[in-house]
Amino acid sequence: MATASAHGGRAGSVVQLPPLTNGPHRRRLGLVALVATFGGLLFGYDTGVINGALTPMSAELGLTPFTEGVVTASLVFAAAIGAILGGRLSDVWGRRKTIILLAVLFFAGTLAVVLTPTFEVLVVGRVLLGLAVGGASTVVPVFLAELAPYEIRGSIAGRNELAIVVGQLAAFVVNAIIGNLFGHLDGVWRIMFAICALPAVALFFGMLRMPESPRWLVEKGRRQEALAVLETVRSKDRAAAELADVENVAREEQESHQIGWRAIFSNRNLLRILLVAIGLGVAQQLTGINSIMYYGQTVLTESGFSRDGALIANVAPGVIAVVGGLIALKMMDRLDRRTTFIIGLSLTTACHVLIGIASMALPAGNPARPFVILFLVVAFVGSMQTFLNVAVWVYLSEIFPLHMRGFGIGVAVFALWVVNGFLSLYFPSMVAAMGITGTFFLFAGVGALALLFVVTQVPESRGRTLEALEEDVTTGAIYLVKQR
Repeated sequence: MATASAHGGRAGSVVQLPPLTNGPHRRRLGLVALVATFGGLLFGYDTGVINGALTPMSAELGLTPFTEGVVTASLVFAAAIGAILGGRLSDVWGRRKTIILLAVLFFAGTLAVVLTPTFEVLVVGRVLLGLAVGGASTVVPVFLAELAPYEIRGSIAGRNELAIVVGQLAAFVVNAIIGNLFGHLDGVWRIMFAICALPAVALFFGMLRMPESPRWLVEKGRRQEALAVLETVRSKDRAAAELADVENVAREEQESHQIGWRAIFSNRNLLRILLVAIGLGVAQQLTGINSIMYYGQTVLTESGFSRDGALIANVAPGVIAVVGGLIALKMMDRLDRRTTFIIGLSLTTACHVLIGIASMALPAGNPARPFVILFLVVAFVGSMQTFLNVAVWVYLSEIFPLHMRGFGIGVAVFALWVVNGFLSLYFPSMVAAMGITGTFFLFAGVGALALLFVVTQVPESRGRTLEALEEDVTTGAIYLVKQR
C-alpha cells in the first residue's frame, strides 16, 4: 500500500492509499491534461506574439514608444484582473465551466485585435486577451492539480507551464517565418495574431467533453459525481480511498468553520501561506523573465543584432525554454520544490551578473558582443524554465486549502501579473536609461533578495496529498517540518 504522507494536524490520521496502476484511467488523465493545457498554449502564444508583431504594428497604426508600452502592458494588467476574477469564479462556478468561458474570451480578443482599425480597439482586444490569459494562469493549474494523483502531481500540473513556453516558442517561430517572408506586406502582424484563434476553438470544444474537478465537486456536496470522475482517472479502489480522504478533510473544515476566503483573516497560518505565495510569484517575475519574452528582439537589437537577425535569434530563447520545461517535468516528482527554487534563483542571478559584465566588457560594435549576450540570455531562460517557472506554477496550484484554492492562487497570481505589467510598461525605458548593463545588474540585486526570501520563508510541499497539505497549512504544521 502507498502511504500518502497525510499527517493531519487536527485529526492526527495517516491516510493509506492504494498504489497507482496503469490502465485506461492513466490514458484518460493524460487526455484531460492535454486538452486543459491548450489554455497554457494560448497564454504563451498571446504573451509571446507581441515580441515580433510590435514593430510592424507600430508602423501601421502609428504607435509611439508610450503607446507601444500601453499595447504590451494592457494585456498584462488585464491578466492581473483576470487572475483574481478567474480564481474566484472557478471556486463558485467550477473549474471546467470557467475554462470554457476563457476559451470564448480568447477567441473574442483575437478577433478584436486582428480586425482592429484603431489603437483604441486594439487595446480593447488586448484587454480581453489579458482577462483570458490571467484566468487561464490560475484555473488551469488548479484544475490539473486537483485531478492528479499526489505522486505525479508535479509533472501533471507542470504540463501547463510547458504548454505556455511551447506557445511562446510557436509565436516566435511564426513571427520569424511570417516576418521574414511576408514582412513587406501591410497588416502582416494581423496574421501573426490570427493564428491563436485555432487553439481557442480546440480548447472550447475539448473542454465540453472533459470532467469537472472531483475535489470541487466534493466541496459542493456532489459526492457521486466526484466518485464518477475519479473512477475515470484512477483505479476503482484508489478512487474510493481518495474520495474518502477529500471528504474527511472537507468535513473537518466544515465543523471548524474554516471555510472560504474569509477564513484567511481569522487564521494567521492561512494568511501566512497567502503571503508566501504572493512573495514567490513576485520573486519569479522580478527575475525579468517576461521582459525577455516580450522584448527579446529589443534586447538583442540593443546587443548588436540587426532587426531581422534579432527576430531569428529570438527563437533560441524560445527553444531552450521548451527544452528546460521538458527537463523540469522529469524533475518535478523527484526534486523538492525548495531545492528547485534555490538552484533556479542562484543560476538566474548569476546569469544577470554575467550579462551586465559582458555588456560592459564588450562595447557596441564589437562583433562578439551580440553572440555572447545571446548565449547568456539563452542560459538565463534555460535556468529559469528548468528550475523556476514550472516549479512556481505547480507550487501555487497545490499549496492552498480547497476552500480557498481558487481565491488564493488568484490573489497570488494577481500580484505576479501586476509586477509583470509594470516591468512590461517600463522595461524599454529602463534599457534606454540604464542600458543592458544597469538593467541586468538591477535584476541581479533583486534576485539575491528573492533567494533569501525562499531560503527563510517558503515551506516544502512535494510528496504529500493535497489533503495532507491542507491540514498542515491550516494548522501551521507545514512550517514546523524540517526543510529538506
